[in-house]
Amino acid sequence: MKLLAATRSAHKLREIRELLADVPGLELLGLHEAGVPYDPHEETLEPWPTFEENALSKARWFHARSGLPTVADDSGLEVEALAGAPGVRSKRFAAVLDEVEGEARDRANNRHLLSLLGAVPGAGRRARYVCALALVEGKREPLLLRGEAEGVILETPRGEGGFGYDPLFLDPELGRSFAELTRQEKNARSHRGRAFRALAERLRGRAGA
Repeated sequence: MKLLAATRSAHKLREIRELLADVPGLELLGLHEAGVPYDPHEETLEPWPTFEENALSKARWFHARSGLPTVADDSGLEVEALAGAPGVRSKRFAAVLDEVEGEARDRANNRHLLSLLGAVPGAGRRARYVCALALVEGKREPLLLRGEAEGVILETPRGEGGFGYDPLFLDPELGRSFAELTRQEKNARSHRGRAFRALAERLRGRAGA
C-alpha cells in the first residue's frame, strides 16, 4: 500500500516514517516523492475551529491532487491559562511575516507564548499537545484518530531536539522537555506518537485480514 503523508515539514515527516515503519507492506511517500508541487492554496487549508476539521481538509485536498491514500494531521498546543490557546493557531501564533518559517517561526511562537504567560504559576501553566489525523482513501469513509499528551509550560526553553513548542513542553513524569527527549522517547509519549500508533494498528489489522 502506498500512503501519502500530507506535510511539508521534514521534522514531522521523519516522525511519521518512524511511527509507521513496522506496518507490513506500507510505502510512505512525502509530497516531494509523490511529485506533488507546492501550491499557495495549501496555506488556506486549515481555516476550521477544530484539529479534526483541519486534518480532514488537508487530507481530502492532497488526496484529490495525488490520487493516493492520504494521511494528514493537524497538531497544536492548548494552554490552560490561555483558555486553550494557541490551539489550531499554534503554527501561526506569533505575529510575524509570512516569509518567516521553520525554526525562526518556532522561536517567535515560543517567545510569544512566554510573554503571554508571564509569571503565571505552575498550576496555570498546565498544557496539552493535541494531534488529530485523518486518513482519506477512495470510497472508504475517512478515518479520524486523535492523540494527546499532558504537560506543563516551562519558564525558559530547554533542550536542542524536537521542534515547535517542544523546548517549552515539560513531560512531568520524565522531568524533561520534549526537546530533551530522544526521538524514541518522544515517539513513545507524544501526541503524534499516540495518534499514529493508533493508525498503524488499524493498517496492520488490514494487512492481516
